[in-house]
Amino acid sequence: MKNDCMNQIPQMKRVDSVDALRGFAVVAIMLLHFVEHFIYGVYPEATSKTAELLNQSVWDALFFIFAGKSYTVFALLFGFTFIVQQRNQEAKGGDFGGRFAWRLVILMFFATLNAAFFPGGDVLLLFAIMGFVMIPLRKLSQRNLLLIASLFLIQPIELLECFGIDFIPTLLNDTYYPTLKTVTDSGNFWDMIVANAGIGQLASLFWAVDTGRLLQAPGLFILGMILARGDYFSRGAGFWVKIFVGSFIASFLFYVAKTSAVDALQIILTMWYNMAFTGMLVSMFVILYQNDVFGRMTNGLRFYGRMSLTNYISQSIIGSLIFFPYALGLASTLGIAWSFVVGLGVMSAQIWFCRRWLRTHRQGPLEAVWHRLTWLK
Repeated sequence: MKNDCMNQIPQMKRVDSVDALRGFAVVAIMLLHFVEHFIYGVYPEATSKTAELLNQSVWDALFFIFAGKSYTVFALLFGFTFIVQQRNQEAKGGDFGGRFAWRLVILMFFATLNAAFFPGGDVLLLFAIMGFVMIPLRKLSQRNLLLIASLFLIQPIELLECFGIDFIPTLLNDTYYPTLKTVTDSGNFWDMIVANAGIGQLASLFWAVDTGRLLQAPGLFILGMILARGDYFSRGAGFWVKIFVGSFIASFLFYVAKTSAVDALQIILTMWYNMAFTGMLVSMFVILYQNDVFGRMTNGLRFYGRMSLTNYISQSIIGSLIFFPYALGLASTLGIAWSFVVGLGVMSAQIWFCRRWLRTHRQGPLEAVWHRLTWLK
């Protein structure tokens, strides 16, 4: 029976464009975090109108292109990776459902580690919690997966609120983030760690509910499952050009609509706009990656993406060392533009490290730990 399964279900191989796309998403998240000073809102006064304009231009450009989109790419590829792992276990005659549940529990600990250095909570905790949705869906047909994804992505909670039904009350407590900033201001390392890992994680989950990400995340996971099942990242440029055109039209329409919307309707339209814009980014990246010149230029992102967990957590630790009072405390010295430059420097250093590390290792340091803990007997 096991041999029959192996003949029927071939193992799925790594897709270079997916690794590079994952690297692109994590880099984008990192650069946003650097200009935000890792949610630590302390900045120096601009020394001139030119400096002020430059800072604002960098901020506006990064947030227009990446805010709400890099996370969306990250979520899509989270679902994609689950199906790759599931199919590879099926090829061996097994099933990944139970192991994936345990893997999500381990991810909660990684999320707490990252949140300890990030005074705003961590999206990995949301991924770890909502990722359980994928387990009972792993063997459904593509049509059923698309239907369920659509139910999540229409933002049903916000739709109910548009009709005056408060299914989930507003949860975000305005005291959470000021409290976290006060603790960070104190410069006490251990107080910061405890507050970030506790209050910060709670604030992050409440923020996810209030901004529509609670149900958007599993919807994106399921879309990623569909992309993996259909081997869409291996398709030619023609398919992705169609995705780009459709996404461009949708993003324009949603952008216009959301500018005049308010409250729950604005949340819905913003989420739809971010998804459509993400479709543009993903399709453009995949199309360009098929070009040899672009592929060579972005080859470093492939290594970066293979070590996404290590890079994601290490950038928070590095960022806290640079900006927070317990260490260098440069938040009051580095403006937005200079913080962006420092972020690019950290990115370059991480890519260099990834290349060196993967010459002699199959996985990144934290990826290896996650893998070993996943397969504990």
